[in-house]
Parts: sequence; structure tokens; C-alpha cells
Amino acid sequence: MARYVVDVMPKPEILDPQGKAVLGSLPRLGFAGVSDVRQGKRFEIELDGEPSDALLEEVRAMAEKLLSNPVIEDFEVHAQDVEA
Repeated sequence: MARYVVDVMPKPEILDPQGKAVLGSLPRLGFAGVSDVRQGKRFEIELDGEPSDALLEEVRAMAEKLLSNPVIEDFEVHAQDVEA
């Protein structure tokens, strides 16, 4: 089994109201020194077969076509070890 992780984040120039809300709440909860928060999403995808460059490219295509909005979001894809 192959497991891949897709991390999707708003592009730096895009306003992130959820991140700003979290940033505003942290000091009220006693957490000081946080200068910025960006909120994104994470997908864990398991595929049949062994990890390969071909599967990595397939997951990148999934991220580009469905899991992210390339106009306002960036994404990163990486393989993750599968624990037995």
C-alpha cells in the first residue's frame, strides 16, 4: 500500500479569514508571540501498490484537479511511510 499526503494552503496573497480568527483568539487563550496563522487542509490518500513516481504524479493530478483550487491555493504532495 502507498500513502501520500496532500497539504493545501491559501496562496500568500490571498486573505485567510479563518487564520486571522485563530490568530485573534490565541492571545485571549494565553498564547503570546504568534505573529501569523494560515489555515489549510490535509488529505491522506492510500493507493494500492508500492510507492512510485507514477503514483506520486497521479496524486499530484488529483490535487490539481480536485483537492485544491489552483487560482487561490498552493499544494504540496509527499509520500508517507505506512506503519505495519
